[in-house]
Amino acid sequence: METREGAEAPDGPEGLICASFNQDTTSLAVGTKTGYRLFSVTLVDRLDCIHESAETPDVYIVERLFSSSLVVVVSLAMPRRMNVYHFKKGTEICNYSYSNNILAVRLNRQRLIVCLEESIYIHNIKDMKLLKTLLNTPSNPTGLCALSTNHSNSYLAYPGSATIGEIIVYDANNLSTVTMIPAHDSPLAAITFNASGTKLASASERGTVIRVFSVPEGLRLFEFRRGMKRYVNISSLSFSADAQFLCASSNTETVHIFKLEQHSPSREEESPTWSAYVGKMFSAASNYLPAQVSGMMNQDRAFATVRLNIFGLKNICALATIQKLPRLLVASSDGHLYIYNVDPQDGGECVLVKKHRLFDSEEQGESEEELEGRGSLPANQSYAATVAIPTATPSSAALTGYSEDGGAKKGEVIPEHEFAAGPVCLDDENEFPPVSVQDN
Repeated sequence: METREGAEAPDGPEGLICASFNQDTTSLAVGTKTGYRLFSVTLVDRLDCIHESAETPDVYIVERLFSSSLVVVVSLAMPRRMNVYHFKKGTEICNYSYSNNILAVRLNRQRLIVCLEESIYIHNIKDMKLLKTLLNTPSNPTGLCALSTNHSNSYLAYPGSATIGEIIVYDANNLSTVTMIPAHDSPLAAITFNASGTKLASASERGTVIRVFSVPEGLRLFEFRRGMKRYVNISSLSFSADAQFLCASSNTETVHIFKLEQHSPSREEESPTWSAYVGKMFSAASNYLPAQVSGMMNQDRAFATVRLNIFGLKNICALATIQKLPRLLVASSDGHLYIYNVDPQDGGECVLVKKHRLFDSEEQGESEEELEGRGSLPANQSYAATVAIPTATPSSAALTGYSEDGGAKKGEVIPEHEFAAGPVCLDDENEFPPVSVQDN
């Protein structure tokens, strides 16, 4: 769930480069020109900075494993190198170098995924060993991929084509391809799994339709229409923890929340209304219309919406339960985290209840009344679509790589690894996994 600026000159406040929520939406990580920060998002009124590091500048990828001390960092200064840290101890667990720039990193309690433009690396997160290299994957310049947060259903999704919206679903536990889903006619722009790894949502570069599929079967379950008037760049998709809702944010001022529910005809018959009557008329009429038109009529609209006071900026959204109530979180490249209340029964327009600055953890968030008094937020320049860094010469210490079947393949490069001195264990209360890495 990253937002990224261009590689050379970030334009966000204090050089904001990226932002990502952890797997259970309890914390927010942001990368900046001076390092990275981790925030707790378990309270509405307070945004606590859990950790701050200024050792690595220009961080464009930072991912935290749930509420553990394991954090993965990639810097623009060394875009081919992934560093894995135990941030509470200030210790490096290991680092890996790759043949090309790292575009995305995904984590769950079983696997660590590193995505390059034309290859994907699958690591065992318990000892960081490389298990599999998927070579010659379709060109994926934005590093689009998704990993199920459920380690039992450790599914990986990535584009199966550079020209149409095909999704490859790969079993990262058993290291085998599960299925290919023909999701969209246009190339993919966003994909995400629900918490249990049983549903997969996707959007194409057009950004008009969002579809939800069953996993591993690949059957289409829902189809939502975000809009018809214009194409947009959808920057993030996120399910609620119970998979009853799905939110989508883009480069427009509107965030949409869709409700995943099957409409029951019997319910309409029990309480007939004018809208139900009109709906039946449309349904009957659709039988005489072309399939493309009738399908459009049957698509569900947004259950709830948020209208941001910013336009054209990259942002990521997530649905979370904070202090026992459903909330929508929006982290924006303007340097703020916005928290909205969501009505799970009636939906409608969500209410902004707090705005937190991401660069002054001591400052209290502003309430809705304070925000209204200040008026609209200033508009900053938009983020670039992805990081773009000139290719450098591979490290002379790099080893011969592995092909799909595990054999050596000349000319390919896999990571060299340098483990930290002595065993490094994550010893936080109830955290997983207990990573222990020995010397080479």
